Amino acid sequence: MVSKWGTAQKFRQEFIVPDKTVLRWFPGHMAGGIKKIQAKLKSVDCILEVHDARIPISGRNPNFKRDFLGVKPHVLVLNKADLADVNHTPEILQYLETKENIRDVVFTDCKKQTTSAGLNKLVPKILEAISNSNRHNRICNREFGVLIIGVPNVGKSSLINALRSKYLNKAGHAPVGCNPGVTVSVQNRIKISQDPSVFIYDTPGILTPRLPNVYAGLKLAACAAIKDSLVGPVVIADYLLYWCNKNHWDNYLDFFGIQDRCDEIGKLLTEYAIKKNIYLRLRSVEGAAGMVIKPDIDKAADLFIDAFRKGKLGPVTLDVDVLS
Repeated sequence: MVSKWGTAQKFRQEFIVPDKTVLRWFPGHMAGGIKKIQAKLKSVDCILEVHDARIPISGRNPNFKRDFLGVKPHVLVLNKADLADVNHTPEILQYLETKENIRDVVFTDCKKQTTSAGLNKLVPKILEAISNSNRHNRICNREFGVLIIGVPNVGKSSLINALRSKYLNKAGHAPVGCNPGVTVSVQNRIKISQDPSVFIYDTPGILTPRLPNVYAGLKLAACAAIKDSLVGPVVIADYLLYWCNKNHWDNYLDFFGIQDRCDEIGKLLTEYAIKKNIYLRLRSVEGAAGMVIKPDIDKAADLFIDAFRKGKLGPVTLDVDVLS
């Protein structure tokens, strides 16, 4: 069976964003959060930088190095590792070491609190980074403070709760949510380990006021670090389709129920909405009585994006272009 979309279609080599201004999101709490984080630096022993393992390079805030890092020992956590393609792990580690001079990297999966190797390594890695620091002058101290930073919605609060559950057998303490912007201030210290005593400060996710390029912004949006409403679900879905075709990642074919690749998001979403009986009921704009029924492509886009974010399309590393 040949797909009705055809097989001789040319695919896009560049993604054009309809309105690049939608990729700028820097609310007031982020600006305030930077100042509060900087004020807290002097009272902590280590910085825990958390980012999404699917975008380990472009998903990091490039301003963190200037604003926060280098002052204290630093451990980079690539969270949501269960959603990332492990085949790219060696490339990621090599890139971070050679390009960023970062060697203390831990991959974590908060969903597997009892079996995650990353969670097992994290507290020992924090203590090792502190003890190896030239600035550490409290060798006999048995109480340590950690500041956790990252862009929005990378699982900082979930990571804190997972550590509390693993090391203290206690329920979650930090508020979590599936949308960016849940934590909007520097939180009071939260205990994550008893012996030695390790306390952690949760902080709001902070983006750079100006993203380095459009593709970095689209990757952040695809991984829910930028609110969907600022970019639009159809634009996010279209970028994911563009990325899949460009990188020969055909996992989306089963989701849409097609056999051949397609480069037209409008057709894909319309056909999917019809197939799943997802419609909008709108009042007729021509003044005629009654309602107009049309396929709900925004809802169809939401479902496609949700499947990607939850790993239903398979593990993926969006930064393959950067790594190569």
